[in-house]
Amino acid sequence: MGGEPRAQLLPLRILTHNIRYDTNRPVKGEKPWSIRCPLLCAELVYHSLNPAESFICLQEVLYNQLEDIHRALNDAATMRPSWSYIGVGRDDGKRAGEYSPIFYRPATWKLEESKTVWLSETPDRPSRGWDAACNRLVTIGVFRHYETHEKVVVMSTHFDHLGVKSRANSAKLILELVDKYQASVDPSKRVLVLLAGDFNSPPDDAAYQIITAPGSNMADISTLIPKEKRYGNRMTCTSFGGQAAPSIIDFLFWNKNDVCLLHTYVVLENKFDDGIYLSDHRAVIADLTLVIS
Repeated sequence: MGGEPRAQLLPLRILTHNIRYDTNRPVKGEKPWSIRCPLLCAELVYHSLNPAESFICLQEVLYNQLEDIHRALNDAATMRPSWSYIGVGRDDGKRAGEYSPIFYRPATWKLEESKTVWLSETPDRPSRGWDAACNRLVTIGVFRHYETHEKVVVMSTHFDHLGVKSRANSAKLILELVDKYQASVDPSKRVLVLLAGDFNSPPDDAAYQIITAPGSNMADISTLIPKEKRYGNRMTCTSFGGQAAPSIIDFLFWNKNDVCLLHTYVVLENKFDDGIYLSDHRAVIADLTLVIS
């Protein structure tokens, strides 16, 4: 029988987690990376097994941690294709300093563009912007799905923890990038843009309000999922047990895409029966489906 062709459904999962950098001076309640590493890697492996279209966005990652996580993901990749990543160190554009990498499966996604933009007045090179205490950046990947040929833009970032002006201007710069990619990737239709990270900006902070303002193309996924369908915790940053009040500063944003369905929003736990904190942040996950006509 004839009729309209059925739409294709492309399931996506995006996970973001600030993993806490590998420090040689752990704070009270913090275990060294050698202890946290296998626990955190097990989290990432488990929560990215399905679908194959999963993206993992991380923050505060030093090069040795990047290699540990990459190895663990690929050691576990017996039922799924192996993983690769994009991203550079924020201090020299190579390996020095913290990364905000994006992990993806190259058998599932063709990487069409990989770009690093520093959140500063000189975004094309390693630099510190405005009143920031550190170099800050956003990692950008443009991915084409091999099976459906759909494109998705993924961004992973970590805003400054001290610079109020830096966070606000970083938000404005990223919104400009979102508009640019929306216009250039495929002008004929709306392209899904996902922005993940540690924004050091609770909902009452200027940066968050800029990203989610009425005129912005971006929205906080957590606010679009009904409360009864959210799972887990509310707070995303816990410290290692009492150093600071818990807060909500890790987010998943999207560009309010009208060809995409939102399903879940999850804030995982970061401590279990062994009492070891995986990180001072909790992982945040969202599940979406692209409807391809």
